Order: sequence, then structure tokens, then C-alpha cells
Amino acid sequence: MKLLEEKIKKEGKALPNDILKVDSFLNHQIDVAFLNEIGKEFQRLFANEGVNKVLTVEASGIAMAVTTAQAFGNIPVVFAKKVAAANMSKDVYCAALHSYTRQRDYNITVSKEYLHEDDVVLIIDDFLANGEALNALISLCKQAGAKVVGCGIVIEKTYQPGLERIREMGYRVESLARIKHMDEGVIEFVEE
Repeated sequence: MKLLEEKIKKEGKALPNDILKVDSFLNHQIDVAFLNEIGKEFQRLFANEGVNKVLTVEASGIAMAVTTAQAFGNIPVVFAKKVAAANMSKDVYCAALHSYTRQRDYNITVSKEYLHEDDVVLIIDDFLANGEALNALISLCKQAGAKVVGCGIVIEKTYQPGLERIREMGYRVESLARIKHMDEGVIEFVEE
């Protein structure tokens, strides 16, 4: 998605330790009109899959999951929680997740009320690096018996093993921007 690559070049910052800072439009301050375009692109890519639910993990994935669900005709969005709330049911699906950017382990959960065997799920996330978040979200779907039709990623770091890991599991992954290399403030994209 050239529009996304241009936005990353203009507003993104390559930081040490393979961190791409895009918080001016994607995951701290949100450019709503731009995220609507991202949602429309994911809908275009997965239009024929029968998607009836979008799944993500809190918090960075929620905004793009919502615009994607809206593009699919306002289907439900479910987000896995990293911390159980006092009002959350104890009857949950649970999966381990290691956060690359936070260097922390979580047990993410989704209430069994919101993920079922008749769900056709599109997983949406902001980044794909090592595939930890996708692996955990796929695990939640497997526990529920839900069908995962694919994973929509806003930004993929192609030099890390996430894509290969998830595709080896048999899942379709569509990334809107694919970064080949980041170094000293320079961001290089994969040429398609």
C-alpha cells in the first residue's frame, strides 16, 4: 500500500533495537481518515472469505480492527485482553504472548462469550515481527473452534521470522507495508 509507505517515510522514525515509531498516526495518536483507508484495504483483500468477526490484541490493534470491521459492514471486533478485568468472566480462552516492543510476557484472554466455533475470523494487528501476537491469537481461535481465514498486518518487518512462522502454520498473511531494512533512521521497503 503505497499510501502507507509514504506515511511511514514522512512520519515514521526508525529507532534502535528494530523499533519503528509510528505513533503520530497509528498507535498513539490516530489518523482516523488514514485508518479508514487501511480498513478498506483489508476488506478488499479478504472480501471473499466470509469474515464475520475481527480479532486483535489490546491496545494498538484495536483502532485498525475497528476500521476493518466497519469496512466489512460493521461486524463485531473482539480484542484479547492482556490484563483480566474484575468484571470479566472467568470462563475464558487463554494464550501466552511475548511482546517484542515491551519485552514482557502476557497471558492474553478472550471471554468464551465472544468467540465461537461458527466464527470466521480475520486477525488484524499493527506489526508483524516474530509472530508472537498472531500465534497467540490463532491459539485463542483454535481453542474456540473458530476458523481463521487470514491475518491482516499493517507493517511487517520482513527481516524477522514472523511471516514465515505463521505461513508455515498454514495461514494467509497480508501485509500492507513490508519493511526490508531499518538502520540509523533509514527505512527501506520491499519492492513489490
